[in-house]
Amino acid sequence: MQVLIIGGTGLISTGIVKHLLARKAGITIFNRGRRAADIPAGVEVLHGDRDDAGVFKQECGSRRWDVVIDMICFTPEQAEADVQLFAGKCRHFIFCSTVCTYGIKVPPGIFIDENFPQEPISTYGKNKLLCEQIFLEAHHQQKFSVTIIRPASTYGPGVDLVDNLEFHPVAWDRIERGLPILCAGDGLGIWVATHRDDVSKLFAYAALNSKTFGQSYNATSNHHMTWEQSYQTVAAVLGKPADLRYLPAGQIWRRDPERFGLLREWAAFHGAFNSGKAQRDVPEFTCEIPFAAGAAETLNDARRRNAWIPSANDGIYDQLVAAASAMEMP
Repeated sequence: MQVLIIGGTGLISTGIVKHLLARKAGITIFNRGRRAADIPAGVEVLHGDRDDAGVFKQECGSRRWDVVIDMICFTPEQAEADVQLFAGKCRHFIFCSTVCTYGIKVPPGIFIDENFPQEPISTYGKNKLLCEQIFLEAHHQQKFSVTIIRPASTYGPGVDLVDNLEFHPVAWDRIERGLPILCAGDGLGIWVATHRDDVSKLFAYAALNSKTFGQSYNATSNHHMTWEQSYQTVAAVLGKPADLRYLPAGQIWRRDPERFGLLREWAAFHGAFNSGKAQRDVPEFTCEIPFAAGAAETLNDARRRNAWIPSANDGIYDQLVAAASAMEMP
């Protein structure tokens, strides 16, 4: 099986490569070569900008592929370019979408399956939904078989472990220093974090699986937790208590919309997803890494990479903690 991964060195891609190698696949990755990465022996590397039509065609369009996996398609224009380039030149096209296509109208107690209405609110989610529609139309026109995969919050070595407020959190350093940390709302919002080595199984083992042709799948763990529980789990990993303070999500977001944009897009809302369809059609997709173990691995990796995020002199966060503490006073 000859597989082209557009991207190939990002968080999920790293896991996909590992699992495809276990399947004895021939792997080629195409990217700009700007990310430092340990690429396994035997993986072919092509360099170029996917938005440079000439380079993209020269490097990837002159060959035939069994499977193309696009991990870095974010706009309808890029999706249209994929269809034009790979129509008739690959058997199976797998698109990495996102659960952000579902939007935020999620009632408490609801597990979102693939039939949930897609009403994204962010530019990112709206563009991913447009890409899905372009690829599925190509599938219906029999240009290639298509599978859509929608990861949620994915973590692992090489990236920061997100918290309830931001992609690059200071919360973990604050816990180590014995400082209070913020949680939006009452901390009881439901979410799910899935390790990249588990998410990536769905991509790698969906490849050439005819049951997945024309289908869309959530790619998440079955282990859901509240944001309060996630903080407590990470604090236990660090060997410290979690001194949680609570503040309405809107109050936090308005203080710095760019920094805390995660709240507005999804973290302030329920995010419980049903991946039973994926587990039925791709039985190799099993989520085996507990959050505590995965969080410990990710935080240890951050220290190793000197990527630990310090919390000193963070006036905005301190002001929000003070506001939350004042609200709790009788």
